[in-house]
Amino acid sequence: MKPFTKNATCICLIIFVVCVNLRSQQRAPSPAALLQGRQVFSSSCAGCHGLDGRGGERAPDIASKREAQRLSSAALERIVHDGVPGTGMPSFQSLGASRIQAVVLYVRSLQGRGEGGRLPGNPQAGKVLFFGKAECAECHMAAGAGGFIGSDLSNYAATESAQEIRNAILHPEAKADPAKKTVVVTTTSGEQLTGVARNEDNFSLQLQTLDGAFHLFTKSELKSVEHQDRSLMPSDYSSRLSRVELDDVVRYLMSIAKDDLSETKRGRKARKPESEDQE
Repeated sequence: MKPFTKNATCICLIIFVVCVNLRSQQRAPSPAALLQGRQVFSSSCAGCHGLDGRGGERAPDIASKREAQRLSSAALERIVHDGVPGTGMPSFQSLGASRIQAVVLYVRSLQGRGEGGRLPGNPQAGKVLFFGKAECAECHMAAGAGGFIGSDLSNYAATESAQEIRNAILHPEAKADPAKKTVVVTTTSGEQLTGVARNEDNFSLQLQTLDGAFHLFTKSELKSVEHQDRSLMPSDYSSRLSRVELDDVVRYLMSIAKDDLSETKRGRKARKPESEDQE
């Protein structure tokens, strides 16, 4: 009996490990698959469902609506493949199986299910980090507060999965906008300023420095202009923030994007009766 019990225990352990591995694979789709899904969604789906998947005048909400979230991935793939007769949803059979699977994975990420349901992190703690230790607000605006030199992140997370946001924080160079890379100017008097070139031609340069101020120079006033191949965004967040803190910041960005979209939808609904009366 003992050898049998020991073997049975080993078999159970093996099955358990395999199941855990399968679940982790399902919870963490590859970045390449998410990128492909995002590209397909942007070109084939966003025109009706919106970039955030939350619908519009031509198509329903497939990101936050419970009916869509409850559908299995196989059911979503069938809908994409076959379309829905009698509605505005056409068949996308021409995409092929791999791209249909990728776009469904991306829809899952918009639903917050790409990482296994409820996302980790505390949005309140993330807000404190955003405006404090992480110093994000030194450059970026969020929910109406913060800096001006970086992009406004109030609605950034509406079209990005949690993993994509993490990657953008940890690897800012990967998707850096060439127009927003670091520029260092030295004036003829020896003063050195660092920022982003907002406008530049053969005769002048408009530089926005980290404090948000704009400086206009003629090229004759400058001793040198150095265009550096790096983003102004720090690249040390992997050591500056713990994993838990990073999750908190990501969760905060996702929470304010959701709030911003809700406010926009309420505004649209409030304006509809007025426009109808005017007609």
